Amino acid sequence: MPELQTLLTGLSFGESPRWHDGRLWFADWGTREIIAVDLDGNREAVLRVPTAGGRDAGGANQGPFSIDWLPDGRLLIVSGRDRLLLRREPDGSLVSHADLRGLDYGWNELVVDGRGNAYVNGAGFDFVAGEEFVPGIVALATPDGAARQVADRIAFPNGMAVTPDNATLIVADSYGRCLWGYDVGEDGGLSNRRVWAGVGEGAPDGICIDADGAVWYADVPNRRCERVREGGEVLQRIELDRGCFACALGGADGRTLFLVATEWGGAQRTAELAGTGQILMAEAPAPRAGWP
Repeated sequence: MPELQTLLTGLSFGESPRWHDGRLWFADWGTREIIAVDLDGNREAVLRVPTAGGRDAGGANQGPFSIDWLPDGRLLIVSGRDRLLLRREPDGSLVSHADLRGLDYGWNELVVDGRGNAYVNGAGFDFVAGEEFVPGIVALATPDGAARQVADRIAFPNGMAVTPDNATLIVADSYGRCLWGYDVGEDGGLSNRRVWAGVGEGAPDGICIDADGAVWYADVPNRRCERVREGGEVLQRIELDRGCFACALGGADGRTLFLVATEWGGAQRTAELAGTGQILMAEAPAPRAGWP
């Protein structure tokens, strides 16, 4: 297991890490902030998302929101509760990039491919509120802002990544205990669904791809991050002392693995455990590849 270093502590509820312009960016669902941090630990709260995240009157986490960038450098933000995909303009203003309300899901994760197609997924039920289970979907928002459903029957969709050739979308299914693979068509549509990798008793959350074609996936209940190849062979495992919610590759050479971890006791204890969030770092065997 590689040596772990601590980059940040005291986070409320970190998610959606992305390496961009020499810094790690991530969302803190508890404070509704998008934060950027350099490798020396210097952090900046870049913006506060007014329509997503935070806590309700009972202290429960109101997230989610996730981030990624269009090829032209503009930031996209999933405002999950409002079912909107927002875009940050060069002047800092937030505008609507795509309206997802017609699909009526509580949106969660986001990845933008090299052509500017934004894939957003969401569960079909509110597990925080104890709603009855309904499988989730993946939606596509094309560069012109049009949105449509492109995949369904995913038990609990979570992290997503696109291969460097824009040909395959990989979706983590936390309840299905697998990574799904989809062929990406010229119009951004998805086909040929298959199990890209089974993960046994794992519960994959956030994911990222490396240049060897392997996928790192975060695992909350098992408190670890694993690297697997297509087919499910485990190549590496990093054990943590708290739930691992997401991971990203970055750094100057793309070989720094960033782990977003928080103590987890269920959705109703997020307020109680706020402040236990960390960003950890480890050296990875292969650099980042694909998107995000």
